[in-house]
Parts: sequence; C-alpha cells; structure tokens
Amino acid sequence: MGMENRALDALGSERLELLSPKTSVRAKRRPHEFTVVKYDRAWLDDQDFVAGGEEWECLTEALYFEARGESVKGQFAVAEVILNRVKSARFPSTVCGVVNQGTGKRYQCQFTYNCDGKAEHISEPAAYRRVGKVARLMLQGAPRLLTGGATYYHTHAVRPSWSRKFSKTASIGDHYFYSRG
Repeated sequence: MGMENRALDALGSERLELLSPKTSVRAKRRPHEFTVVKYDRAWLDDQDFVAGGEEWECLTEALYFEARGESVKGQFAVAEVILNRVKSARFPSTVCGVVNQGTGKRYQCQFTYNCDGKAEHISEPAAYRRVGKVARLMLQGAPRLLTGGATYYHTHAVRPSWSRKFSKTASIGDHYFYSRG
C-alpha cells in the first residue's frame, strides 16, 4: 500500500486527473484559453485523447459516422454545426438531443446514420479516437469560426430541397454548410 501511494504521489494531481474518463485538467479550460487550433492531422494527433460523458459520446459518434473521412478541418466544421444547433432555439438543447432528433421513420432524421436501417459499428478505432479528440476540443470551447454559424450541411453528392432556401456559408471538404439566414 505504501509503495502504491508513493507512486500515485509521484504522478501529481494533473496526471491523476487525466486517468479519469469523466474529468481532466483540459476539461476545465475556458473558451478564451484556446489560443490556437490547427486544423491539420499532425496537430490533432498530438492532442491527448480523453473520453468524456454522454454528450462527448454522442458528438464523437456523429463525427465518426458523418465525417470520419473528412479532413480535420471538415470534422471540426461538422462539430460546429452540431454545437450551433445546440445553441439554437430551433433544435434540442443538448448534443445528444440534436444528434438523435428525428421522426423515428427511415430517412426522416437529422443525421442519416441514425435512421438508415444499418447497424452502427465502429470498425476504424484510429478514426474514432481522432474524432473523439475533435469532440472533446469542441465541447471544451474551441472556437467556431469555420462555418459562419451554420446549422445545416450536406455532402456535395446530394442536393436537398432545403438547401435552396438557406444561405450557403461555407464549403469545406465534401460538405456545404448553410444557415437559415
């Protein structure tokens, strides 16, 4: 017991907090503490992976199924849309509420992976860890400067009817971003 206590004392409180998936020193950051976010893979790979609670899980899952093949910048942009929706009175007020919003009918939901009838399976652990880092950084207050306040997006491969009614705010990777204006 004494040896274990000495080992834990040697780690320091900052390191011990990082061992807990529910809390971390970085989780206590304020939005103004993010001085630089680099939208490149090397920078993101250098960030610590720290899992979080339910909101982190919902955002990570959405990013995995909606944007794992995108550039890092594209992944941050999709996360922005989800968090912009959380802040909007037009959508549910939680990440999980936004991500899971829909009618319960096939292809009648906000995020297609939730209602396409296919089972969700994480088959690319490295991609999951990467988008998990994006989710954590965004939930901790990373700046939302990429999409011009967008609350909608779609891939270049489709053209939903609503896209003609909204203002296009950005094009990043394979996605167009829109706001209601």
